[in-house]
Amino acid sequence: QVQLVESGGGLVQPGGSLRLSCRASGGLFGIYVMAWYRQAPGKQRELVAGITNAGNTKYADLVKGRFAISRDNAKNTVYLQMNDLKLEDTAVYYCNQDPPRTIYWGKGTLVTVSS
Repeated sequence: QVQLVESGGGLVQPGGSLRLSCRASGGLFGIYVMAWYRQAPGKQRELVAGITNAGNTKYADLVKGRFAISRDNAKNTVYLQMNDLKLEDTAVYYCNQDPPRTIYWGKGTLVTVSS
């Protein structure tokens, strides 16, 4: 069974950057379409960015040009580079397949953008 563990969150000022990591274990990571999702307080979880096993990417309109998703299949890891962070990027960030599988939701990593 696949287990996904997110890391890299923290407190950052507006305009700052963070790099999130998600390491997968227990499955054939390289064949899956992976994605980052986020859930802000009081809001539904939303897809932020996705990447196919061939490296094709997609992004939510709100993060286009600021976030970049990448993956290293040899390390079973997917990354999210977040630049020019805004207050509204504050959320718990999760990784999962795209579309997501309920059993794969992890604890996420909290990103707080605050001055």
